Amino acid sequence: MAEGDVDTPLWKRLGWMVALWGMSVGVLGVVAFVIRWWLMP
Repeated sequence: MAEGDVDTPLWKRLGWMVALWGMSVGVLGVVAFVIRWWLMP
């Protein structure tokens, strides 16, 4: 972590973690949907 991150509130760090997790799950879902659509038109 950078030195400036120490003063960041816990809720803000958790919010970023949840946002990144949600985006990654969404991207994986889109990729899975595209692969299924491509294999079984």
